[in-house]
Amino acid sequence: MIELSYTHIDSPVGSLLVAGDDDALHYLCFPNSPNAIAPRSDWHQTEAPFLEVRRQLAAYFNGELRQFDLPLFLTGTVFQKSVWRHLSTIPFGETQTYGQLAAILERPKASRAVGAANASNPLPIILPCHRVIGGNGSLTGFGGGLPTKECLLSHEGVLTPSFLKN
Repeated sequence: MIELSYTHIDSPVGSLLVAGDDDALHYLCFPNSPNAIAPRSDWHQTEAPFLEVRRQLAAYFNGELRQFDLPLFLTGTVFQKSVWRHLSTIPFGETQTYGQLAAILERPKASRAVGAANASNPLPIILPCHRVIGGNGSLTGFGGGLPTKECLLSHEGVLTPSFLKN
């Protein structure tokens, strides 16, 4: 059994719970997310394993980092992992629709399954599921809440007046 450590990192979108081991980051959770997890009794609170996570998150929110480079540990189905891996290829400041992502994964009728995989993403922001939007351009669903999705997309320059007109 893997022993996990955790800490909280303050950010413009609230206090983020991050958890992992000495080798990889396992979770990043928004405080008010329906998928939020609380530290388990066997987890250890410590800062040490998360110094690089903290540095990269700060650089992202300061506009100095566009893509994270952290070791990640993903637990999920083969399909979920394929969705989550693809998320990291969506460039900063760009979006894809659930349907586009399904087509890229060669599962063109799986846009709902893509949405479900996004909803269970254990590492939002790091694996930027906020960059996936509805087919009509709407900001549908996000584990951190739509105001957080709007904040992240605004930070990345996606939510401009022309985007909001669509």
